[in-house]
Amino acid sequence: MMKIIKKLNIILLFCSLIFFTACQNTAPEQDIINNSNYMQLDYAEQFSVLYHSDGCAEISITDGNCYLLVPEGVEIPEHDANQIILQQPLENIYLAASSAMDLFVSLDSLETIALTSTKDWSIPSVQNALDSGRLQYAGKYSTPDYELLLSENSKLAIESTMIYHSPDVKEQIQQLGIPVFVERSSYESHPLGRMEWIKLYGLLLGKSEQAENFFAEKEKLFQEITNSVAEDSNQEKKTVAFFYISPNGYVNIRKPNDYISNMIELAGGEYIFTEENLDLEKNNLSTMNIQTEAFYEIAKNADIFIYNSLIDNELQSIDELLEKSSILADCKAVQNGNVWCAGQNLFQQSTNAFEMIADFYAVLHEDNNTNQIYFMHKLN
Repeated sequence: MMKIIKKLNIILLFCSLIFFTACQNTAPEQDIINNSNYMQLDYAEQFSVLYHSDGCAEISITDGNCYLLVPEGVEIPEHDANQIILQQPLENIYLAASSAMDLFVSLDSLETIALTSTKDWSIPSVQNALDSGRLQYAGKYSTPDYELLLSENSKLAIESTMIYHSPDVKEQIQQLGIPVFVERSSYESHPLGRMEWIKLYGLLLGKSEQAENFFAEKEKLFQEITNSVAEDSNQEKKTVAFFYISPNGYVNIRKPNDYISNMIELAGGEYIFTEENLDLEKNNLSTMNIQTEAFYEIAKNADIFIYNSLIDNELQSIDELLEKSSILADCKAVQNGNVWCAGQNLFQQSTNAFEMIADFYAVLHEDNNTNQIYFMHKLN
């Protein structure tokens, strides 16, 4: 696995050169060709960072956005007009990308966030800050309270790619003099790639060493799980379907090679949906809708069902699942009572990739510590 990762990292470095060229990089030529000046990334593929000798850093995102991070007290250097300037310290942040919140909490930097677009949090410290008024709700990403952003003197707005559905909002925030950073951690296919974004946020917050140490500890725990999976390699893999049923009757599933489906594979399971049995939609989304009948044909013999409560409410019983779709009654997982529900904390607590994989491992090996599962519960 590590050999593959190293090869991917070499490819990423090569791709980074392309990104920087697209951004019309103004760094000295020697900075571009010296790989030691790039942030070391082993899993993340959606961003790259080039360090400058003056303390600045160029951040390139795979969607073409480019940022120049300038340290506090450093004069903004000559730069390309397409580069978005991020001047440290970055304070009073408006965070509209909920998956990034856990990264801030893990860096002990919740105080840098003043505004959020989410009202309900599974992270206790965040919910407590919101309930106490220290953290304020500033409206959905598509309808933010612009006056509040101004009155709080926000230095940065962090958005998910959903902001591209409301380009006028992004433009309006920028017109207020607030730079908009669009992050893509949820597009990482490897779960540790998603978590490796903590290195980027550590850079933005001036906590790079803390971020590196945090990630190294989590990676060590991840290796423990992969070692356990390797020891079980002679056992037959259980198949898993991860899904929810939309109000209009479609079944929404994670695509193969999404970070959730990859977690299942890394935990020693086999994700039931593959490129071979799906007519994959050609877009960058990590999920897709399929007809209930198509879901049934593919997943009827899956060993385990895991219901996704991110959009829907959490289920407590198999009967609640069958109320949504009675056709699932004779599926193998339902007949065997092997149906689980993933809580919303599965998606908000992005730094717990190891713990999430450990939960999937416990579900796949139900005789081992299922009472210690945190992100899922079994339906009765």
